[in-house]
Amino acid sequence: MSYPIEHIVLIIKENHTFDNYFGRFPGANGDGNLVKAPNPPQFDPNHTHKGWLNRAKGAVRLQYDEADIPAYWQYARQFALCDNYFTDVAGPSTPNHLMLIAADSPLIDNVHKSSEQDREAPKVPFDIPSLPEALEKASLTWKNYGGYAFEYVKNLRGSDNIVPSGQFAKDAAAGTLPSVSWVYASLIQALFGDLSEHPTANITKGMEWTVQQIEAIVKGGLWDKTAVFITWDDWGGWYDHVEAPQVEAWSDGSQFRYGPRVPCLVLSPYAKPGHISHTLHSHVSLLKFCETIFGLPPVTKRDQAASDMLDCFDFKQQPLAPPQ
Repeated sequence: MSYPIEHIVLIIKENHTFDNYFGRFPGANGDGNLVKAPNPPQFDPNHTHKGWLNRAKGAVRLQYDEADIPAYWQYARQFALCDNYFTDVAGPSTPNHLMLIAADSPLIDNVHKSSEQDREAPKVPFDIPSLPEALEKASLTWKNYGGYAFEYVKNLRGSDNIVPSGQFAKDAAAGTLPSVSWVYASLIQALFGDLSEHPTANITKGMEWTVQQIEAIVKGGLWDKTAVFITWDDWGGWYDHVEAPQVEAWSDGSQFRYGPRVPCLVLSPYAKPGHISHTLHSHVSLLKFCETIFGLPPVTKRDQAASDMLDCFDFKQQPLAPPQ
């Protein structure tokens, strides 16, 4: 089957669970009874793997509402929202970033830990296959806009397709996006402040940055043939009332996959309007979507077995207008 999608954009923000952002969203499976969180967050909650194992006592039970992230709530009303979408590692950013690139992670925690942990951990770069390699083999294109974890993959390290975060809006507005874009806000912190939504950043300003990326896609005339996914890399130490199913254990017997539930927004002319997906999805489902749209083979057994996000789309519907 052919699909009317030529560009897939993965916008990856930082550190928020579903309940923390959408727990009060009407119709979604959220806990809306948590205390209102300050914006910006006053501290960075523990979101290591050990922190996750101790989440019953340590997870921070606070949440935001529509007033803090109005555009995200509007996207959810106008397009699709997933309320059963999980990270792929029960831990922090780096292993989940690797999952979003390679459907694999030799790590369960970030690499910048204590010297003892560093001695035990595998060393970067990792010799693992990846979706960017699969795209290249199929004569398709990709770019990483601002993500650091691409440098942790041996065959991607130093690629010309690794460019600064700010380049995305320029490419999008010029109508020159690749087949798949990975988009991160983190590397523009030094100039504009942290727009990634990582605590202790102001989440409203981070949302506004995301809106600017969407506006650039529309400006460049790419809306009609693009699918955009906005998700959050890890749980950030925030409480979520839905327990992640266990499908893989780590070497010490603790849970590796899945990690905590996070939001995922699906924006496209072909996204089902106002749809709340209850289907089990995870970060590697985004890789599976790319593989389905472009006819690519799976990178690992994880994305081979994953859902493909197609329940969020209706390719026969009247195409939706861009976000308002």
